[in-house]
Amino acid sequence: MDHCQIGVLLAYASARGQALLDRARYLPKEWTQERARCTRAGMPAEQLCATKPALARRMLEQAFQAGVPAAWVTGESGYGHDRRRRMWRAAQERASGLAVSGQEDVWLGGQHRQVQTLRAHLPTEGWQRHSAGAGAQGPRCYAWYWLPLADPMPPAWRRWLVVRRRLREPTELTASVVFAPPATPVAAAVQGAGARWTIESSCEAATGAGGVDHYAVRRWPGW
Repeated sequence: MDHCQIGVLLAYASARGQALLDRARYLPKEWTQERARCTRAGMPAEQLCATKPALARRMLEQAFQAGVPAAWVTGESGYGHDRRRRMWRAAQERASGLAVSGQEDVWLGGQHRQVQTLRAHLPTEGWQRHSAGAGAQGPRCYAWYWLPLADPMPPAWRRWLVVRRRLREPTELTASVVFAPPATPVAAAVQGAGARWTIESSCEAATGAGGVDHYAVRRWPGW
């Protein structure tokens, strides 16, 4: 992984299609410390190390300032685990559904609770079946459970833990933290979070079409 080039991609998805909007290269800290090597590679002198969540936030800020009409923001658990980014997202008052792993903590009942513990003790009743969008073999239908969490700082918004369960594999559970207005139905949150798979397919297609999966040039301007 020492020579692996990792990119953070920002994509837009809607019922009419999807498109990649922006990209940024993630640089490990040890790379930026070798300034002479960075100079030879053509990297700008002002380029500093930034985490992937920080890069994503920067691109989102630019997209919002440009007027991109995003109703929902979604992302994988690497971005959902960044609590500061989730707080920043809440301050923007834009709905979001960010994936989280079982190791993440959420605020419930006046205390921090681990997601994997909450998932293990969900009731058998109260699950709703919804489609997360069209897949290669038809609608991607799952069972979903909607668990209210502690209220966020914006008084007109709410936060939930939304758990997804496969219909044929009921023991396989994944979760997202959803931030949205209180009247948001489960189906809307499912569609918002489900856009993540559409975005991932766009990124995979762009990676293959652009040859990024075989990219081995160690020059900054070429990426």
